[in-house]
Amino acid sequence: MTLDVLIEDDRWSAVALEALATRAEAATLGHLGLDPELCEGSVLACNDARIKVLNADFRAKDRATNVLSWPAEERATPDARPPLPEPDFDGTIELGDIAISYDTCAAEAEAADKPMDHHVAHLLVHGLLHLLGYDHISDTDAEIMEGTETEILETLDVPDPY
Repeated sequence: MTLDVLIEDDRWSAVALEALATRAEAATLGHLGLDPELCEGSVLACNDARIKVLNADFRAKDRATNVLSWPAEERATPDARPPLPEPDFDGTIELGDIAISYDTCAAEAEAADKPMDHHVAHLLVHGLLHLLGYDHISDTDAEIMEGTETEILETLDVPDPY
């Protein structure tokens, strides 16, 4: 697996984000039956100022958020578990990109009285599932996505966030 992690905010080093992202991605892909060695993706570890700009540019929402994702390919299937992606001509599966904000993650973890690494693991799994076509637009989509997140997080010893 090629996972590029770009750390723009040094506070992420306290969470050991690179190791956490690698574990979250391996757990997510393994749970879904995808070979992690074939998959490529990236994570931008930033702060609220940066993610606010990204959220405004790509979602027309002028506020910070915890995590954003940009799938390499549209895979969503409304009200159903999305199909697994197929490898490209070179044998790889391009997942896409994720951005995650330290400020919002830390504030949410504190407000929920959760360990920061548990909350970040949840958001990374959540972002990865978005890259794979999962969504939470409808109640059925949310039920499928949240159930899948909970199953994956259990393998990481992270309690059910819902």
